[in-house]
Amino acid sequence: MSTGMIIALIVIVAVVVVLAAALILRGRTRRGGPSLKRRFGPEYERAVALHDGDTKAAERELAERVERHGELRERPLDAEGRERYTARWTVVQEHFVDSPRQAVAEADQLLAELASVRGYPDGGRYEEQLAALSVHHADHVDGYRQVHRVARTGANGGMSETGAGTEEMRTALVGARALFDDLSGPSQDSGRHRAPSGTADGHKAGPGTHSHARSHMPWAAHRSRPKES
Repeated sequence: MSTGMIIALIVIVAVVVVLAAALILRGRTRRGGPSLKRRFGPEYERAVALHDGDTKAAERELAERVERHGELRERPLDAEGRERYTARWTVVQEHFVDSPRQAVAEADQLLAELASVRGYPDGGRYEEQLAALSVHHADHVDGYRQVHRVARTGANGGMSETGAGTEEMRTALVGARALFDDLSGPSQDSGRHRAPSGTADGHKAGPGTHSHARSHMPWAAHRSRPKES
């Protein structure tokens, strides 16, 4: 075979590869919007807002998360493990009454540890762990984000543990409980095929009903201030 023929074949193969890649990318782009919206829900809207309304940029970011973490399968958590983590979360809630900031920090650490145990990236890589969680627990991951932010920076930039500061920490902890329930329960299918955040069983909470998360937080409805020393 002549050198000219070899060069021609190389060019043809390169053109075919480029066209195939373009078709694949085009297909992903066409189904990316609705598919990503369904999968990420509130995380989709948040990503769009963070990109100043640029939906294409937001969808590129979310698609990259799916590429990196979409195949992740949660490790099972046995009954003993669930019981142990549930007991630890109960202690966190009890600590909130007297020391809200300590309780939020403990919740942050507990979620990071539990996520790692379930097979997500280690808690030392918070951003990567959060990205992976957003792919599989999009409805509830923002609770973890809030708890982590408050734990690291302090509510309202370091206000005292009274008034609005305590309320912000309480709200963060209530939100984080939903993700804790997801992670401490049986493995679920990826994406948004899980119960809405209204209740644990997927039924919307109506008048006179309480969500699963709130029902485990007696302090949430009664005390937003710690005891005076």
